[in-house]
Amino acid sequence: MDKFTTLSGVAAPMPLVNIDTDMIIPKQFLKTIQRTGLGKNLFDEMRYDDQGQEIPDFVLNQPAYREAQILVTGDNFGCGSSREHAPWALADFGIRAIISTSYADIFYNNCFKNGMLPIVLPQDQVDILMEDARKGANARVAIDLESQTVTSADGQVFSFEIDPFKKHCLLNGLDDIGLTLEKVSSIDAFEAQASQARPWV
Repeated sequence: MDKFTTLSGVAAPMPLVNIDTDMIIPKQFLKTIQRTGLGKNLFDEMRYDDQGQEIPDFVLNQPAYREAQILVTGDNFGCGSSREHAPWALADFGIRAIISTSYADIFYNNCFKNGMLPIVLPQDQVDILMEDARKGANARVAIDLESQTVTSADGQVFSFEIDPFKKHCLLNGLDDIGLTLEKVSSIDAFEAQASQARPWV
C-alpha cells in the first residue's frame, strides 16, 4: 500500500448527502475480487447514460476534475451496504482523500485499509472547501497528514482529528498484511519454538 504523507491536488465538489456505496460502485460490478479496474465504473449510474456515453454535467466528467485526487462531499458519505469495492473504485480512479462532515463507519475504516484518507471537518469548513473546489483545476487543496491540516487554495488552514493508529498505518503504507509482516520475526520465532515443543504437529 502506498504511503500517505502529503497531498496537493484538485478537489472535486460533490455536495450530495447520503452518497451510498451502491452509488459509488453499483452492484453489477461486484463480481471481481481484484482491487484494480473498478475506477472506470466509479459512480457509473451518475457518470454514464443508458448508452454508456458520458454525462457531461457530472463533476468527474468535466475537464477540470478528471484528474481529481480529492472529493469534498455531503454528509454521511459511504452509507449503505458494506462493500469494500467502494473504496477500491475510488482509489483506482485516483482519489486519495475525501473531505466530509461524516461517514458510514464501515466505509470509513475501509478507506484506511486501502490507502485513502477520509477527513472529518465541521460543516462550515466543508462549505468553504466546497466553494473552493467549485473554482476548478486552478484551486488546489493541500493535505498534510503529519500535521493533520487541510489548506484551501486561498491559504485557510483547517485542522482535523485522526486515530493515532490509523495515522501510523497511512504514514507508513501499512494495510492488514503489512502490519502482519512487521511481526514476521516474532512469528518465525514462535513457529520455531512451537515446532520444537510439539514436533508431532
